[in-house]
Amino acid sequence: MKIRYIISAFAIALMSSACSDFLDTSLDRNQTEETIATNRGTIWAFGNAFYSPLGYGYSVIDNNIFATASDEAQQTLASSNVSYFNKGMINENVNPLFTYYRNYYEGIRAANFFLDYVADGKGEALLAENRNLVTDATNYKRDLESLAWYKAEAHVAKAYYYAELIKMYGGVPIIESAVDNGEMVKRASYEEVVEYIVKEIDDHKSALALNWNDYLDREGRFTLGAALAIKARVLLYAASPLHNESNDPAKWERAAAAANELLSNTDLNYSLASDYGSYFIGGAPLSSSETIYAIRSYSANTMEANNYPIATQGGKSGATPTHNLVSAYEYIGTPDPTDPYVNRDPRLAASIVTNGSTWNGRVIDQSAGGSDDMARTNASRTGYYLKKFLTDGLNLTQGQTAQHNWVAYRWAEVLLNYAEAMNEAFGPDAVPSGYAMSARQALQQVRDRASVNLPAVTAADKDSFREAVKHERRIELAFEDHRYWDLLRWKDAMEVLNRPVLGVKIARNGEEWSYEVTEVATRTFHERNYYLPFLRSEIENSNNTLEQNPQY
Repeated sequence: MKIRYIISAFAIALMSSACSDFLDTSLDRNQTEETIATNRGTIWAFGNAFYSPLGYGYSVIDNNIFATASDEAQQTLASSNVSYFNKGMINENVNPLFTYYRNYYEGIRAANFFLDYVADGKGEALLAENRNLVTDATNYKRDLESLAWYKAEAHVAKAYYYAELIKMYGGVPIIESAVDNGEMVKRASYEEVVEYIVKEIDDHKSALALNWNDYLDREGRFTLGAALAIKARVLLYAASPLHNESNDPAKWERAAAAANELLSNTDLNYSLASDYGSYFIGGAPLSSSETIYAIRSYSANTMEANNYPIATQGGKSGATPTHNLVSAYEYIGTPDPTDPYVNRDPRLAASIVTNGSTWNGRVIDQSAGGSDDMARTNASRTGYYLKKFLTDGLNLTQGQTAQHNWVAYRWAEVLLNYAEAMNEAFGPDAVPSGYAMSARQALQQVRDRASVNLPAVTAADKDSFREAVKHERRIELAFEDHRYWDLLRWKDAMEVLNRPVLGVKIARNGEEWSYEVTEVATRTFHERNYYLPFLRSEIENSNNTLEQNPQY
């Protein structure tokens, strides 16, 4: 891979950003080399720029969530980019996610540039220029404090981008420079990048802010909690079967310790939100103790327009949940033969619009002749619609909008990461000295928040408890861009992503509905798809220094 970075500071590529409503990630196009050298405000511009490429999970593919690449959802659109994943057609010429490869390296470059720009005391010197350090002492002290945070955040940003890259591609080039010196950089191994990520976080975590309670204008920037959450997820992935073929217990112990570092830090004050369903709606994540890091955006109605039922004016159906997922929600009472959606885990009703439920101001009736007749063009073929993340009842024709803040890391995921790693390292119930709780206790916290009436998890050994953890991740983290990558890291994708997508065909007789499970679509996943391919053009640009993933 060739380092294709721009030397001139004022020529940094300007990109729109999901978080631009909260962080000004743009740079002044009228800057010159001379004004950059004397304008301390440029420090903050460069210190914001490395946030620009953060991944906004509501627009990963087809301007929608990535759930349609897994067994969670089926894309309603007849023509879609996700079909390349669904049909196993990803190749060196077609990879709809490759834009993220380039964007994330742009983020790495921006972080490197900022660190170079303020290195060796240059940042502190620039902050002191053209100001009275006596009369402006308070603001100067604040600026020095902010600069120290920004430096640490730049290292965390690099860790974040590399974590996303290795999730998709395995080993990737590690770039340390912010300028183009013509060097060709080979891929580092997956393990080498993992160690780089961990070092970036461990070396700089002490300089990160705990929170932004006293600096509300800094909201949206990385904190200590975010850095530790990134490390915990990376080490969990590194311990998983895809990257740990020998099932080395030391890797699981390291992953458990990383999650425990976050769980045991009493200064961070994270906890589960009281209500699962409302947590994801509008601005709720921004004030919730469950949120570790959220990627913010302007208010909009794109998610509603893309995923409201086609019968709602302006709706396009979009990512429709599968019966594969719906059938996994547990019963908390006696099943009702006339209504398969009652007495179920409450997360079902919070996440998915089922037939007979009320949504968009009406009772959803997908039977022949009903308001949401499945025979309508672009109606859901699965018999379900997405509910999670969406504000109910927006008037799309009048342009009504709502907030959509992508929660990249939250407390429930950390508990599940911990439960998985602890089980693999020590078993379901062991609590070694220094650890916060057992794997079972962590899992139970997540389940109890959903409903204390959920069936008890009775799994007594590692193997059966592992299945309980996999189930809980599937339900708790549904549609949050975990399922596809979980199936890959567990090496379950060859089995699960070659199964057909199921839905229900709905009929009505008087006041009663009946449901017939049907096959909606086939799916294909090849062994090579455990890693994404680099585009041929990228390999050619590197003079073949960038080695392609196997079988592409």
